[in-house]
Amino acid sequence: MTRGFQDSGRYQPTFAVEVDQDAAETYRRNFGDHILVERIEDVPAWPHVDVVIGGPPCQGFSPLNRDGVGLERRALWRYYYIAVRDSGARAFVMENVPQLLRSPEYIEFKEKIARLGFDVADRVLIAADYGVPQLRRRAIAVGVKDGVARLPEQTHFRGPAVPLLGEEWRTFRWAVTHPTPLSAKPDGRRWHTARNPTPTSVERYRTIPNEGEGRFELAARRPDITPRCWLEKTSGTTDVFGRLWWDRPAYTIRTEFYKPEKGRYLHPSEHRPITLREAARCMSFPDDFVFPEDQSMTSVARQIGNAVPCLLAQRIATELADCLDAVQTEQRAAVPEGIANVLRAAA
Repeated sequence: MTRGFQDSGRYQPTFAVEVDQDAAETYRRNFGDHILVERIEDVPAWPHVDVVIGGPPCQGFSPLNRDGVGLERRALWRYYYIAVRDSGARAFVMENVPQLLRSPEYIEFKEKIARLGFDVADRVLIAADYGVPQLRRRAIAVGVKDGVARLPEQTHFRGPAVPLLGEEWRTFRWAVTHPTPLSAKPDGRRWHTARNPTPTSVERYRTIPNEGEGRFELAARRPDITPRCWLEKTSGTTDVFGRLWWDRPAYTIRTEFYKPEKGRYLHPSEHRPITLREAARCMSFPDDFVFPEDQSMTSVARQIGNAVPCLLAQRIATELADCLDAVQTEQRAAVPEGIANVLRAAA
């Protein structure tokens, strides 16, 4: 999210907090040394800033993992609220899984933040609608103090481009060819690296060579190499072991996208899962974003899967900056002319 805000040209990051050592180091290499490697609960003081952005941990709200974490993970939004309150921020952006917006925790957050004078706009956004080559659905809440909060207008559309409104959704093909083509065979450079599969896994990949195929076609063609759990489960999890389509956006990039048994993460034509660089492109990370080479594949994949797509963040950042400009203009217009003259003279 920080990269997207920075790319808008209207913000400068000044402070960050991150408990994960590797994620903090990645942040440091890209944005500077102003990061505190600590639990958010233990931040001693928040500096004065204009905007607070972030994503309180989502495991407590996500249907994929909510039973595997304690209730304390659902309560960390309180410290996000404290960050907004104590920093004197004029605005905030919160990102999380769609389930957040229906949670009692978020309802309480909105009530508390409203008492600080914030207007809030919230909705589930699809990343592909904003130029990201990925069908990622995320809850976005934007708050503006003493003003009106807005979410960005859609810029990209499913199907043919909409005249005067925007472009077509960007696809996996677009991701791996922009700004320069990635080689079909991973070269290991800049994390264009794939998982090293077993011979059995490669045989499974070859059994489902066509775009969009997955575990059901595997079971029909080669039950002898299909995991028993898939043979016995004839419904649900339809994207497991699935191939992506060249001319559609990628499916949601999660933290273990390098494992095709976790979702639709097989390359459209190559017999392998997508590489970390391909996944980063699907998240709209520019190639100059540094993922440290001295970190593990598992760690870097987790950072990619947990990120906010840079282009989505950039669209949100630009809209928010316009909202803040509008608030400032209204406040200036409300100053009596005599005082305004004094202020101009003092300046």
